[in-house]
Amino acid sequence: MPIYAYKCSACGFAKDVLQKLSDAPLTDCPQCGASAFSKQVTAAGFQLKGSGWYVTDFRDGGGKKGADKAASGTSAPAEGATASGGSADAPAAPAPAASPAPSPAPGPAPAAKSD
Repeated sequence: MPIYAYKCSACGFAKDVLQKLSDAPLTDCPQCGASAFSKQVTAAGFQLKGSGWYVTDFRDGGGKKGADKAASGTSAPAEGATASGGSADAPAAPAPAASPAPSPAPGPAPAAKSD
C-alpha cells in the first residue's frame, strides 16, 4: 500500500498516511478540523531487493561501467602529463588495440549411420 503525504493549507500540519489506492483522499485536517487537507506531490521511494542488485548498478546514469573504469584508469596519467607540461597534442585516451576475432570452435561431427 502506498504512503501519501498530506498537508493542511490552513494550519500547516503535515502527515504521512498509509492508504489503499481505492481509499478516498482525506480532506479534513486532524489538527485544526479545517477542510483544507490535501495530498502533496512527492517522489516515489523504492528499494531494490533480491540477489543480483548492487548499490553501484544504477549510479550516475548507468551504462558501460567496465569501459568507463578502464578508460578513466588509463587516461588519468595522460591528463596529469598534459597538465604538468606534457604534449598537448597527445590524445586524451589511447586507441583500443585491435585484436583478431577468435574463430568459432568446430561443432561435433555428425554420427555415422549403421545399417
